[in-house]
Amino acid sequence: MVYTANAWPEPEPLDPLAAPPPAYGTGSLADLLPAIAAGQGLPGLGTSMELAPADRVCVFLIDGLGWELLRAHPDEAPFLTSLLGTSFNGSGRPLTAGFPSTTATSLASVGTGLPPGAHGLLGYTCENPATGALMNQLRWQPWTDPYAWQPYPTVFQQADAAGIHTCQVSAPHFQQTPLTKIALSGGTFHGRLTGEDRMDLAARQLAAGDRSLVYTYYAEVDGNGHRYGVNSDAWRGQLMYVDRLAQRLAEQLPPRSALYVTADHGMIDIPFGPDFRIDFDEDWELRAGVRLLGGEGRARHVYAHPGAASDVLAVWREVVGEQMWVASRDEAIAAGWFGPRVDDRVRSRIGDVVAAAHTDMVIIASEREPGESKMVGMHGSMTAVEQLVPLLEVRT
Repeated sequence: MVYTANAWPEPEPLDPLAAPPPAYGTGSLADLLPAIAAGQGLPGLGTSMELAPADRVCVFLIDGLGWELLRAHPDEAPFLTSLLGTSFNGSGRPLTAGFPSTTATSLASVGTGLPPGAHGLLGYTCENPATGALMNQLRWQPWTDPYAWQPYPTVFQQADAAGIHTCQVSAPHFQQTPLTKIALSGGTFHGRLTGEDRMDLAARQLAAGDRSLVYTYYAEVDGNGHRYGVNSDAWRGQLMYVDRLAQRLAEQLPPRSALYVTADHGMIDIPFGPDFRIDFDEDWELRAGVRLLGGEGRARHVYAHPGAASDVLAVWREVVGEQMWVASRDEAIAAGWFGPRVDDRVRSRIGDVVAAAHTDMVIIASEREPGESKMVGMHGSMTAVEQLVPLLEVRT
């Protein structure tokens, strides 16, 4: 058979309704603290996920340690690997991070027990409808009233009000950040510089109450992944270190305790070069009709000029639709990307077009985002390597 140039069908863009939405309500990060709190006598926080009750619970969140990354590195993380599943005599399983799978969004989901469509932290950056400017929800720039941006009480605050000994143990510089105040506050904050000091204090705080809820955090697995990639010796060295931290904490658990080790997202290394990194600042087609570019490389909020939203959607589907799930705002909401509901105050923060990477690619912005554009490791989308995070358990 002879094929002419016009005989091959044009590739179809990815169907945004076929993207795998996070398991909100049954197995996402937003369900973790509500399930824990229910086991401590604080029900009614809106999850059907069940965990065995424990009087004292510590959540250790390792920034950037995805489920698939952990499974791929058993030699560097022997203790955490021993908790992965039945073949290791553990009870580990994956949760989904939520969309976008990025730190500000995930930490807000953990602390509030709500999906992004309710708490409203919709990515690394999104538009503040009150100002028309991009709001960085990790660095909290430009300044926005945090309690207007995210008005719901945290699970920590509700646990503290119910008489549960509640605290957070993290790096001192996080104590006064707006993200901590609206997502991770409640009870007492304890700042400690070293990972070892955090583990030791977290164990002591667990023992300080008959019912305790303790949260602790480590950032540099994510930091080294962004700078050097998850294929680097620097990243593997951080994994080895955090594995020892988790074991140190587990070995100090007081009686009637449960330790849950989890993460906020995974990560994927993106090669450099035009086949993998599309530069928005140099692509006139993607820029046409676009007023603001938000989100991050693998999860973009695209804000159109008035009247241009349908044209921007059509162009983005034509240009990157084979590599990204490209949805209108209404389509992304209907598909459940941000959760089962999107509050009215949150809806207009979502891009007119939302684009989530499916293949090993990113949309960088070399002029607008020079630092982020140089990162090796990336995350944000709904692929398994970014979306799945571990839920590993130790009990006494």
